[in-house]
Amino acid sequence: MASLFTRRRAIAIFAAAAGLPLLRSADPAGAAVDAVVWRGQALGAQATLILHDDNRSHAATLIAQVVAEVERLETIFSLYRRDSALCELNRVGGLAAPPAEMIALLDACQTYWQTTKGLFDPTIQPLWELYAHHFSVPGADADGPPAAHLKASLGRIGFDAVRFNRDRIAFARPGMAISLNGVAQGFITDRVVDILRNAGVTSSLVNMGEDRAVGAQADGSPWRIGLASQEDSIRPAAVLEITNQAVATSSAAGFHFDVSGRFGHILDPRSGAAPQLYQRVSVVAKEAATADALSTAMSLAAPQQIPDMLAPYSEASVELVTMSGKHLRF
Repeated sequence: MASLFTRRRAIAIFAAAAGLPLLRSADPAGAAVDAVVWRGQALGAQATLILHDDNRSHAATLIAQVVAEVERLETIFSLYRRDSALCELNRVGGLAAPPAEMIALLDACQTYWQTTKGLFDPTIQPLWELYAHHFSVPGADADGPPAAHLKASLGRIGFDAVRFNRDRIAFARPGMAISLNGVAQGFITDRVVDILRNAGVTSSLVNMGEDRAVGAQADGSPWRIGLASQEDSIRPAAVLEITNQAVATSSAAGFHFDVSGRFGHILDPRSGAAPQLYQRVSVVAKEAATADALSTAMSLAAPQQIPDMLAPYSEASVELVTMSGKHLRF
């Protein structure tokens, strides 16, 4: 049976301020001496905010606003809160007067679905539930769910069957369900950045499951983001330097449904398979939601498909590590 999880995707990123790992520092208080640092959770993931603000009272007020906004957005996007708007949509197959933020995110998802030729598809939830149920049963077939069950689940998948406007969201096929876990943390990160920028903040690193930098560090140097294939990695395998950019990483190694590790959490919405093509896929983009969605989709793409996916996003780049350890950059 699969172990308890809190996230759909593996976030194998930890921030580094002033050259020191922030989230895994032996002395976290000393990692960002001149910054106000807040740590919490967003949609089940570790969340961190590093804020350079000489006015500590102003910083505290901003952090309180951020926490309140994250909690509000969780009531919309969480799959694990039965009272969330998303859970209500999945229960009844429709939602009247949906929150504006859900419509905005679904609109973005439609763009990502189109530009990735369907590899990013939020309607993957029935397939996720199939794998989770299959491997939760003692003595489950190690080769995965039966072909007939896979076929039935695939019949409930397809973002083209999601109808939405500002008045209503509805599924065109019975048994459909949506997961926004492959993009909502990026969306929330971007919303937090909006709050900070509107308040005049010019130097901050926001991680609400994905990282996005506002400006540079207080001394003018770029923010440094450590990348790894496992969430529990002690040291980064690589470090990216970013200013006014976002980073997201996906790794099939982050969660497996089965004990043997054959079936990871990144599922192909076209075939129902759980391919493990890369140790990790890291995307740098202007916005965290874009980096979040693309890192998921590109985890399912052959290397030769990636340039076409990147074409609509002139500011984006990708670094991936194949299962054999080869590094590729696009």
